[in-house]
Amino acid sequence: MVIPARTLSPDEFLLEADRGGVILDVRSPREFADGHITGARSWPLFSDDERARIGTLYKQKSREKAVDLGLEIIGPKMAEMAKYGRALFESQVSEDGTPGRNSLLIHCWRGGMRSESVAWLLRTAGIPAVVLEDGYKGFRSYARSQFDKKIDFAVLGGLTGSSKTDTLLELDKIEGESVIDLEGMAKHFGSAFGNLEKIQQPSTQQFSNDLYFKLRELNAWNERNPARTRPIWIENESRTIGMVDMPEPIFTQLIASRCFEMQRTDDDRVKHLVQMYGEIDIDLLATAFNNIAQKLGGDNVKEAQKALENSDLATAARIALVYYDKTYAHGLTKRNETLRTDVDCRNLTPTECASHLSNFLTNFPCLK
Repeated sequence: MVIPARTLSPDEFLLEADRGGVILDVRSPREFADGHITGARSWPLFSDDERARIGTLYKQKSREKAVDLGLEIIGPKMAEMAKYGRALFESQVSEDGTPGRNSLLIHCWRGGMRSESVAWLLRTAGIPAVVLEDGYKGFRSYARSQFDKKIDFAVLGGLTGSSKTDTLLELDKIEGESVIDLEGMAKHFGSAFGNLEKIQQPSTQQFSNDLYFKLRELNAWNERNPARTRPIWIENESRTIGMVDMPEPIFTQLIASRCFEMQRTDDDRVKHLVQMYGEIDIDLLATAFNNIAQKLGGDNVKEAQKALENSDLATAARIALVYYDKTYAHGLTKRNETLRTDVDCRNLTPTECASHLSNFLTNFPCLK
């Protein structure tokens, strides 16, 4: 039986993945590393070097020469590729535990020769395979278009040290609440002290992809039943989180949404910062203070350095808040003051803050 060729639009392609279909990205490893569909497996048709050689031949010689080299490279791999594809297809399991029979989902950059070639090989070997229309480029365009649609956000604000992230994570445990942890996704706390241990961040492109999938998972656009009845909690962030840029339409929606400002005591905030950075190497903290010396002031930096030398993290934290509070105040100038609502969270643990905020939102006029 001949398996017909099939091409799916991005939304149809993702629905197939929801049903258990395996997404196979046949672009080169470097392309995949720069950004990929969340959950996809890398199955490169060509290595980075092979792709570069083919591209050079295409530009300097001709399309035919490039195709010939591609076939020369692929030829010895074909049997092994078919074997791998069959193993993937046969290993699929449905939600009820029975063997799955979902088509393998193939894509390259633009839905061109690479994905079509792999899909043809799989179908020839008796393995159902479909291709993503316009490839990864098409997916990116589709995902970005979704960001333009209205999303109901409840923005969690508060001065640095207010335990916003911890509170978000506690909110996520409350039935009926939905949360997006932007800093967790970006692997950065969003400040001069946000990534002292130099943990590798995702690319801006990958962050955007992951954010799209998280929003989709939370039914942010009410594309399926039951429809959402409560907003999605999200932290008040700047446009850039470390080295990662937030998608502009999402940032625009964030600053146009209702912001619930956690009111905390200075002692609450200092205690949280000491807990947060207490295990960090003192030299890393000292370097971070040096990096903000121009804005914090030389005398403040010297005082903070002395406090660190004496293992007095509380004093260093209080000095850091001078810088943080100025930065946060500047950020508030971008937000409509009428969209800011203060919520008294003084002397509460993050768990207590989350419960209080959840109840506050339930009784807030916009939900009544």
